[in-house]
Amino acid sequence: MLLTLASDPQQFLIVAIAFIAAIVLHEASHALAATWLGDDLPRLQGRVTLNPLKHLDPLGTIMIVIAPFGWGRPVLVNPYRLRYGPNRGMALVAAAGPASNVALALVLAPLVRALGADAGPDTLWLALALAQIVALNVYLAVFNMLPLPPLDGFSVLVGIVSPDNAARLNTLRSYGPGFLIGLFLLISFFPSLRGIIIFPANLAVSLLLGS
Repeated sequence: MLLTLASDPQQFLIVAIAFIAAIVLHEASHALAATWLGDDLPRLQGRVTLNPLKHLDPLGTIMIVIAPFGWGRPVLVNPYRLRYGPNRGMALVAAAGPASNVALALVLAPLVRALGADAGPDTLWLALALAQIVALNVYLAVFNMLPLPPLDGFSVLVGIVSPDNAARLNTLRSYGPGFLIGLFLLISFFPSLRGIIIFPANLAVSLLLGS
């Protein structure tokens, strides 16, 4: 069931804030990694920042409000300016997004456990909000590491295979939107496929939060 503003305004706000925090951190980490690796395009576009206005996509933000589910504005990177070559360089840039989400979850999880152990009326909402941020960051990381274009996991895969295989895989990038639509349709018709994402994500969240 989709969570709506009318059904539970407080929980809806918590989920929306968690989504925005996860997306902004994810995209800013892509930009920062690309800058560190020698491409100044993200910096020139003002993407090396945690300012949400620089990273939120208009349609993706609307989807957060009505679904809630959303996405950020992709960071433009020139792979030929990256150290270690375009394939390995892009693999590092791609991995930075999910890695930042996992890092945030690891940092916040102990605080959630501490708050949850003795949560009163004044701290319960904070524990709930932080737990939601932990969970959504884990889900975002797991989903983005699927080896399908245009997800981050595909760029990581291209960066670790042989140059010949990387060249073959790169020809699939133009079909990225089709792959995503196909994935969502498969999940819609075969809900059990959600376990590919849900099972490892739920396991990680349970380990982090001790639930």
